[in-house]
Amino acid sequence: MTAITSTAYSRDLGDELRRLREKFTGLTGHAFAEQLGWDPSKVSNIEKGKARASEIDLVQYLMTCGRDSNHFEAFRERYRYAFDPYVLQVSDNLRTIAMAEATAKKITSFDGLTVPGLIQIPEYARALFTEGGHTAPEDVETYVQHRVDRQAIMKRPDRPDCLFYVHELALRMLVGDVRIMEEQYLRMLFHTHILRIVPMSAGAAIATRSARMLFSFEKHTPLAYSETDVAQVFAHDGKAIANSREFFKWLDARALDEGESRSLLANYVGRLREDSHGGRADLA
Repeated sequence: MTAITSTAYSRDLGDELRRLREKFTGLTGHAFAEQLGWDPSKVSNIEKGKARASEIDLVQYLMTCGRDSNHFEAFRERYRYAFDPYVLQVSDNLRTIAMAEATAKKITSFDGLTVPGLIQIPEYARALFTEGGHTAPEDVETYVQHRVDRQAIMKRPDRPDCLFYVHELALRMLVGDVRIMEEQYLRMLFHTHILRIVPMSAGAAIATRSARMLFSFEKHTPLAYSETDVAQVFAHDGKAIANSREFFKWLDARALDEGESRSLLANYVGRLREDSHGGRADLA
């Protein structure tokens, strides 16, 4: 077992091992360590993603959980990347990002063309998945529920501090219908931590930048995260963290302040209602 700086992915896979132990052995971490002949701290550090398990460690751990060789081979293939400074995942793998959100002390986010997932209403999320063309119809409700479940962190007493930067184009983009957009505006207006709108005057090109997040943790190194509809990138590399901090510093100088952002949102709500009364539904 090798001590090393943990990553979001190592903590995710470590937690997966913990759940296997609890499900298939019913043993506490201490009792499981006795079964393996390990020091209890070894089990704890592996399950918390704080130390890299050797191949022999993984064999012993998984076989004690009653897993077969096929399970071991599949897990080993994923575990080999657990402590890499950059990890690429398919876009529908939600465990790692959900764990990062759940354990973060601060989350800074940018979205150019859509409302950030953590503050989307279910109807808005459903319309995105339905209209996006890359989600199978039978999977839409599952993905909507996953998005709603991830938002539970926003209701916790110890919830992370969240700062959302959203380009004004995301406000202008009609997702679903006018009723959905009005409800989404109201959610952003009254039930969001800190919202900063990047105005059109800052340049539409900013909106084409990939959605990204910067996570700060109490005991772990920061995490830079970026996503497209194809893949998710998790980066713990110092250069990636520094670049993300510079990007958000750059946004901070161009975005409206919190009061101005809420005023702009209120104008969009008012405009929708005026258009509705006048029989129009043009957000732009």
